[in-house]
Amino acid sequence: MTKKQKKVLYRIIVAFAMVILVTILTNIISIPWVVEGALYLAAYFVIGYDILKKALKGIRNRQVFDENFLMAVATVGAIALGDFKEGVAVMLFYQIGELFQSIAVGRSRKNIAALMDIRPDYANIMVDGRLEKVDPDEVAIGSEIIINPGERVPIDGMIVAGTTTLNTSALTGESVPRDAAKGDEVISGCINLSGVITVKTTKDFGDSTVSKILDLVENSSMKKSRSENFITKFARYYTPAVCYSALVLAILPPVIRYFMGTNPQTGAWIVRALTFLVISCPCALVISIPLSFFGGIGCASTNGILVKGSNYLEALSKTRCIVFDKTGTLTKGVFEVTQLHPENDFSKEALIEYAAYAESASAHPISLSLKKAYGQEITLDKVRDIREIAGHGVCANVFGKRVLVGNRKLMEQEHIRVTDYSRAGTVVYVAVDGAYAGCIVISDVVKETTKDAIKMLHAQGIETVMLTGDAKAAAQRVASEIGVKNVRSELLPADKVAEVECLLQQKGQKDKLAFVGDGINDAPVLSRADIGIAMGALGSDAAIEAADIVLMDDDPAKIALAMRISRKTLSIVKQNIVFALLVKAACLVLGALGIANMWIAIFADVGVMVLAVLNATRALRIRKA
Repeated sequence: MTKKQKKVLYRIIVAFAMVILVTILTNIISIPWVVEGALYLAAYFVIGYDILKKALKGIRNRQVFDENFLMAVATVGAIALGDFKEGVAVMLFYQIGELFQSIAVGRSRKNIAALMDIRPDYANIMVDGRLEKVDPDEVAIGSEIIINPGERVPIDGMIVAGTTTLNTSALTGESVPRDAAKGDEVISGCINLSGVITVKTTKDFGDSTVSKILDLVENSSMKKSRSENFITKFARYYTPAVCYSALVLAILPPVIRYFMGTNPQTGAWIVRALTFLVISCPCALVISIPLSFFGGIGCASTNGILVKGSNYLEALSKTRCIVFDKTGTLTKGVFEVTQLHPENDFSKEALIEYAAYAESASAHPISLSLKKAYGQEITLDKVRDIREIAGHGVCANVFGKRVLVGNRKLMEQEHIRVTDYSRAGTVVYVAVDGAYAGCIVISDVVKETTKDAIKMLHAQGIETVMLTGDAKAAAQRVASEIGVKNVRSELLPADKVAEVECLLQQKGQKDKLAFVGDGINDAPVLSRADIGIAMGALGSDAAIEAADIVLMDDDPAKIALAMRISRKTLSIVKQNIVFALLVKAACLVLGALGIANMWIAIFADVGVMVLAVLNATRALRIRKA
């Protein structure tokens, strides 16, 4: 509990004790009315002086209509009519509700802050043979920092000495440590568990993963959902409306009764109007709705799912179709050469050598698998004029010969006849000086959780679609293995955008479409879909920038969990809206008819707020099915 919260608690205890004491005294001995009123007023000012101060400040700033104004008018009016105990009780219970709300919000923030408290306090740098702690902001790119066991990795970089295991739970939500050794990249925010490592920094602290993640979490509240925007607009018109309604309720009926020749009962109608004001306070909606979304985003963060705003969490709950890129998303993107089929007097050794040299300048997973299968050092002076042909392959001069390496479309474009093979993977065709040299079959590996992820999405009624640039047979092999029926293969990057646009046209107006990709290569499609979900690869810059939602550990099963979190959060939001509006509407009618007194008004305000806030905090506790 903060100092401010403790101060409010002390005031509540003192005011409550004073009310009990005055009540007991009035029942034991006869106390003059003036003395009794003074004692109740003392208790009132102990508990309510800050609310009165805020109400006056709002009037001065011409921002009159808020909950402070409603409470001030209602309680001061009750006291002015001689209902001292009711006036003090309303303010007392209102402050109890506010304290409860403050504690609930604080705990929600504390849970998220504890999770996202990944900003390192220092970095260790060796200076004149001595280890010195410096601010991470002061560490330049290319500096070598030393990270001891138990310390947090302060800046992104590459290990140049030592081996260790890293705890990435603050980023991924998973507790299983990851081994790391010389040559491996490490990202800020991880905790070094075992050995001492030396890391050469590759980024400034401001551009590091930990900074980007913290910025995302801090700014997520800026992107409000439609529900939050609705409540904000609703409160803007609702509060003045109920104030004017209370004024009419206090004046009009007595005037009508007066002209009708009956007792105006002015005091009774003013009490009804004041009760009406207390009931009408919109705290339950104004507080619980943002708290629900905050809890949902926090719950997602604890599971390694970064949501950039409550608007995206709300949109995810309305998603009915999820489109997946295949490589690196549903599969590991780890390609291995599984078959070599040389032709026209080319040997297997020559076939893989030409392919590896032609692909030597590329970092594409297929290129890496070809170089790995070749297994020898590539002499760069033997290859030149490397040219990438988008969506088709590469062309290069290798050993003085023109070598083409790519898909069937490239061969057809060059009018080279190829031989078809029955295969279970991606086929790479090779031609040397216009002659077909053969083909290489490369297979990708499906992620362990992919099949379960697709199954869980189908169980939630989500349609799944897979897009890939692979050949039809390779795409169908993966699709049948994981359970996706709708497959589009042999697509260029522009074709993927066109496919997504076509699917967007087919869906209903209220339904949303999400695209899941693995970073910068899918940026055009990620931005075109209603919701872009990126495989974060433990904090990939490209993924964090391009997508609306980032999965920090590349686990497709987290998508189904994100769907559950979003739907549960929206369910809690709707429950709070319906519950608060129904109870308040019923109590407002009862208050206007004189059936509801101040005690019912207190329940309608404080009780509804407490129940709504308790319901909202459930969003923090959503877990895997």
